[in-house]
Amino acid sequence: MKAVIFFGHGARDIRWREPFDRLVEIWRTNYPEHIASVAFLELMTPSLPECVGNFAGQGITDICVIPVFFGQGGHLRKDLPLILEECRQQFPQIKLSTSPAVGESEAVLQSIIQFAQGQVSS
Repeated sequence: MKAVIFFGHGARDIRWREPFDRLVEIWRTNYPEHIASVAFLELMTPSLPECVGNFAGQGITDICVIPVFFGQGGHLRKDLPLILEECRQQFPQIKLSTSPAVGESEAVLQSIIQFAQGQVSS
């Protein structure tokens, strides 16, 4: 089985996670054959290792981590590789991969431009 984890920074305000939860809902509607969840670097749960552990308990063997960050800063260049290595050691039966930060996608950038254009035109 395959799964997707939308990985975010985390925040003290619980409302900050609402867009992440909506991402998971949209994913589940469009791709019900692949399980999805959110995980956070800090301040919120589940953490990435907790999420991977939950998926391991469900028999999932292939997980793609999607960093929902605007760019590849220190958290993605330093922290995420360490967390992924920790998960790989703890769950060697699981294939873990990661994508670039979503903000580095041309499609995402174009969506932001379209959103901004709509705001200017209103």
